[in-house]
Amino acid sequence: MVLEIMSDKTTTEYTLAVQKSKDIFLKKMEDYGTAWRILRTSSITDQIFIKAKRIRSIEQKAEQRVEEGIEPEFIGIVNYSIIALMQLEIGELVMHEEDTKIPEVPKDQVESRYDYHIGYAYNLMSDKNHDYDEAWRDMRISSLTDLILMKLLRVKEIENNKGQTLISEGIDANYHDIINYAIFALIKLEGESTSR
Repeated sequence: MVLEIMSDKTTTEYTLAVQKSKDIFLKKMEDYGTAWRILRTSSITDQIFIKAKRIRSIEQKAEQRVEEGIEPEFIGIVNYSIIALMQLEIGELVMHEEDTKIPEVPKDQVESRYDYHIGYAYNLMSDKNHDYDEAWRDMRISSLTDLILMKLLRVKEIENNKGQTLISEGIDANYHDIINYAIFALIKLEGESTSR
């Protein structure tokens, strides 16, 4: 499902953040292909965790030594979460000693799955936004970072338990929430940069 820009402020802001994230995703796919297929889902979770930890570290220290700010990290969180969801669908790649090349996933198929997962996350956000009355707008970006880290810790625990849960949502639901928290952070960052 491809999102369309509508008059609703949240939908418009969400769509712009998605467009920026997807543009970077597609450009990186041009450069690297689908090399991410080599990653196990747990490795993708750890990659997202590293990005979220860097954001929190910058927030806490109020200083950074690497020029790249936190916006690219939130974009990376969105894109890696979608990669994780695609890996859950496709299944992890089984590599054998004699394998020297990773089979590529066709670009149109990857883009279609990207749009599907963003559409799913958007619908989830829209339903929750209705019930919570856009409470995220009153949250700090640091709180969104903490929520992402909490969700990642949940995912790690579920992965360690081989995907089994008693009453909790599965891994995919956590990734969809992570996508939305990261997009909310991107919207808030954009709002801060335009108000300066």
